[in-house]
Amino acid sequence: ALYLSLLFLTVASTRLTNRQKVFNVRRYGANPDGKTDNANVFANVWKSACGRISGSSKIYVPKGTFYLGGIEFTGPCINQIEFIIDRTLLAPTNPKDIKKDTWINFRYINDLFISGVGTLDGQGKQSWPLNDCHKNTNCPKLAMTMGFAFVNNSRIDGITSLNSKMGHFNFFSVHHFNITGVTITAPGDSPNTDGIKFGFSSNIHISNTFIGTGDDCIAILSGNTNMDISNIKCGPGHEISVGSLGKNKDEKDVTGLTIRDTVFNGTSDGIRIKTWESSASKIIVSNFVFENIQMIDVGKPINIDQKYCPYPPCENKGESHVQIQDIKLKNIYGTSKNKVAVNLQCSKSFPCKNVEPVDINLEHSGGEDGPSTAVCENVDGSAHGKMVPQHCID
Repeated sequence: ALYLSLLFLTVASTRLTNRQKVFNVRRYGANPDGKTDNANVFANVWKSACGRISGSSKIYVPKGTFYLGGIEFTGPCINQIEFIIDRTLLAPTNPKDIKKDTWINFRYINDLFISGVGTLDGQGKQSWPLNDCHKNTNCPKLAMTMGFAFVNNSRIDGITSLNSKMGHFNFFSVHHFNITGVTITAPGDSPNTDGIKFGFSSNIHISNTFIGTGDDCIAILSGNTNMDISNIKCGPGHEISVGSLGKNKDEKDVTGLTIRDTVFNGTSDGIRIKTWESSASKIIVSNFVFENIQMIDVGKPINIDQKYCPYPPCENKGESHVQIQDIKLKNIYGTSKNKVAVNLQCSKSFPCKNVEPVDINLEHSGGEDGPSTAVCENVDGSAHGKMVPQHCID
């Protein structure tokens, strides 16, 4: 009987210590008045939640508007952490008050789950006129809204990012990460407000997400592998882009990308791969599938640009050394704002290999200057099925 009693107490104690603990930020002193800086309170809550020895932790942001200065949440943490945002986190209006390159940053963490119906309000309107870096080398560095570096086996579900000062979400060296049901929004004329940026990351899934900004909806940079992107609504904004690539010597290959069941509405481009004309690195871009994609009055629906030059005139020191290969474009349809609906402008030194368009139907929405056309330079591959415009791959 004594043995059974001790066993029961041991099991009960184990269950209690393994239970999740909820850290409601209000109970730890956070003030939801939209004015008081809660950065120190959030930092202390994180320290307690991250360091908890037994059981998972839940950080809960309840009803109210919580003003938050620049903050970094750093691991490693002992157990899983849920971060639930059910109302508003408010960034400083003045960009100088953040004092960091990212407003809310997560680093060196595994098993982080961010969710909720709340909003990250970047209050970017005052900062956008300062973003003149294309002509001013002394331009102020503006903060991204939320960043993840060295974060694995994690996810974001359901939150909204509004009016970022620069980009909304930035990912670096992140692996096995899911993004679903997220809303990202800023005016179409807000500069450099990219929706999601990735570098040196792998096994990424993005689905059922709306992105409307003043720059790329999703930017896939150097060193990314195994990405699956589906059911995205992109617009306003630029495009889902791979690149720009080739500018720096330390870049890595980009392989294994699937984009499917996605709508581009009024964007400047749709599918875009861009590499610098004078490359510092020789890398490979390969094994891409673009499938079941609708274009609604898109500037350039399909655009491979290996003569990328954002602010001409650019110094031309030679052809791009980025090798693009094994690209499948299947069931891409809708309307092109420009007459050239398909632009495949590849490198003369490293021609594109095995490019395969299948069932392309892109009409010119302008109409006055004739039907849509395709342009091909230095492309090897084969076309199948319906082709509007008529394909130009030899």
